[in-house]
Amino acid sequence: ALLAGDPKNPGYRTLRAAILVRIGEYEQAVATYEELFKDFPHIPKAWMSYGHALKTLGRTEECIAAYRRSIALLPSLGEAYWSLANLKTFRFGEQDLEAMRAQLARGDLADEDRYHLDFALGKALEDASDYADSFLHYAAGNALRRKSLPYDADATTEFVRHSKALLDRNFFEERAGYGTERPDPIFIVGLPRAGSTLVEQILASHSKIEGTMELPDLLMLARRLGGRKKDATAYLEALPLLDAQAARALGEEYLKRTNVQRKLDKPFFIDKMPNNFHHIGMIQLILPHARIVDARRHPMGCCLSNFKQHFAHGQAFSYDLADIGRYYRDYVELLAHYDAVLPGRIHRVLHEDLVADPEREIRRLLSYCGLDFEESCLNFHQTERAVRTASSEQVRQPIFREGVEQWRNYAQWLAPLEEALGAVLADYPKVPEFQ
Repeated sequence: ALLAGDPKNPGYRTLRAAILVRIGEYEQAVATYEELFKDFPHIPKAWMSYGHALKTLGRTEECIAAYRRSIALLPSLGEAYWSLANLKTFRFGEQDLEAMRAQLARGDLADEDRYHLDFALGKALEDASDYADSFLHYAAGNALRRKSLPYDADATTEFVRHSKALLDRNFFEERAGYGTERPDPIFIVGLPRAGSTLVEQILASHSKIEGTMELPDLLMLARRLGGRKKDATAYLEALPLLDAQAARALGEEYLKRTNVQRKLDKPFFIDKMPNNFHHIGMIQLILPHARIVDARRHPMGCCLSNFKQHFAHGQAFSYDLADIGRYYRDYVELLAHYDAVLPGRIHRVLHEDLVADPEREIRRLLSYCGLDFEESCLNFHQTERAVRTASSEQVRQPIFREGVEQWRNYAQWLAPLEEALGAVLADYPKVPEFQ
């Protein structure tokens, strides 16, 4: 309606493109940006958003050119530099490093541009094997980001303890038969940067599975259950109050809400919102036939990878090494609880095992999903589909073995992380005894 009244309005047109991206219509979004640039070629953030859409479609060279164009129009746009770094396979030149350092030297640089530039320079220097300077920039970017995105580690720990106390074996046995019978969703849970995009790409290469990326719908339902209270435990207290009819209705609502993301006529789809591990109890209650896959990676590699990553939204735990370590420990504790009270319900994929023996792990994964092995899952990097996460370029290549031990380059600065992880690190891949 807005566009009908003012079809040339650049704000409305960029909004339309953003909405198209949100519902997975990337080709249409790209076309919308290209039409916009015919009339308004000098909007730096629109060029950057255009680059994001191209990245998702795997059109990497055009994506890089779009990011470069946004920087040419606005040299202080730190997010465009980070977007280049976030391609993972991109390498900066010496001129880029000089340009980023020049921007960081400015006294009037906005915080948002500054932390994006620090993350980008951290990645550029890591690629140049200058790990000391790289870590300084990663640490500076994280410290600045954390100021604007507070995180309460105690609240997460309390949520885990409360979940364990409330959602025990009796809770689920008393509610056997609750929820919808439809088995459509495959949830991939865990921490970000733990290999979930790789697992998703493998599964989405199967003829019966559609990859629909990170969906917010389960979290929205959880928040609604919690009502107006900000305390996450309020939502947990609401779960025992659901009767069979309400649990079934919630399961059906989740399927209806996520249906907008399903473009292909396939029986199964993937929801890879990693933080859904908090909501496994709710999944069991409302979607008892859904599959749940825990993508897990060595704690040092996984946690450092989070520290090096600037996330566009959320993941407030990821901007401090001690917080990341505690979050990983809480995640392992909660999953150990669900393994105990719902034995065999969750299938675990250890990233290191998947890298070492892909075929064995892929066969195990498909067997858990009740599906036959298909060769296309082994050749996942040849699957053409939109990928929207930080690993989008890496999953378009064969399995990347070099990344497993990369964290050791930074080992001398990671004592706060090691301390926070404690026994979870010492016992990996086994799990310590939790109280």
